[in-house]
Amino acid sequence: MPDALPPLQGGCLCGAVRYEATPDHREGYYCHCRMCQLAFGNTRAAYLNLRKSELRWLNGPPAYYASSKIARRGFCSRCGTPLSFEFLDSERMDLSVGSLDEPGLLKPTEHFAFESHVPSWFHDDGLPKAHIADNAAIQQRWRQAYGAAVTPGLQAVRATGTMPASPANKDPG
Repeated sequence: MPDALPPLQGGCLCGAVRYEATPDHREGYYCHCRMCQLAFGNTRAAYLNLRKSELRWLNGPPAYYASSKIARRGFCSRCGTPLSFEFLDSERMDLSVGSLDEPGLLKPTEHFAFESHVPSWFHDDGLPKAHIADNAAIQQRWRQAYGAAVTPGLQAVRATGTMPASPANKDPG
């Protein structure tokens, strides 16, 4: 059995939220969905996917925003740094690569939600490109929460008026 990789450390801009992550890989991905674009104020978000059990918040959890009925996003309530994304019903989650102390330790492997990419801000790096419509598990989550005819994403949440308010540091589940 190979030696375990050393833990990854990270946190927010102001240092109020810190974490340690112990995934068994060093690969991440880009998400181009419109919700991530808005949450990060960027044309895409870079994430490390790991099991929730592989993350330890060192000085308390971040604040959370319930961005839909099915997911929440962690951020620092002091400086606003985006830190995490997670589906409420999943044992896995994403950490923002930019919040790692050493983001260069990770290698990108895919572009996700590529149907929402911003062409003028995209340079083709040859990585695979996946679409939300091709992910059955994500499609099912959205259908269960918003109905069979839903197109997953920002418009579905805004159209139904169900973008919930989530008090800081409260678990919406």
